[in-house]
Amino acid sequence: MTYDEFNDYCRSLPATSHVRQWGGSHVWKVGDKVFAIGGWGKSGQPAFTFKTCNLDFEILKDQPGFRPAPYMASRGMKWIQQYEASDGGDDDLQYYLRESHRLVSLKLTKTRQRELGLNQG
Repeated sequence: MTYDEFNDYCRSLPATSHVRQWGGSHVWKVGDKVFAIGGWGKSGQPAFTFKTCNLDFEILKDQPGFRPAPYMASRGMKWIQQYEASDGGDDDLQYYLRESHRLVSLKLTKTRQRELGLNQG
């Protein structure tokens, strides 16, 4: 996935906003809370960082092309960085981005979720 494809996909998720910060990274937020970051790659290749549930964190942290996210995981947060394309391709990354969006949106207040039209089902 390229950064343009990453941005297009994140933009397609509900109630998102995009900013460039932290060294020019593509930072995506839902309700002003970060759910995905495009950037911070070591090799010049695209790298994508996202929040995970505990189980996905435990599985992904040791998989080729994935690692605990710099800065975030060292602070105890369950964030993973994909720094190389996986065998599952863009479908897997899209799943993890969608799941990160969901997990972060659930941390918003119920009032904020209603205002944004999130998690109403």
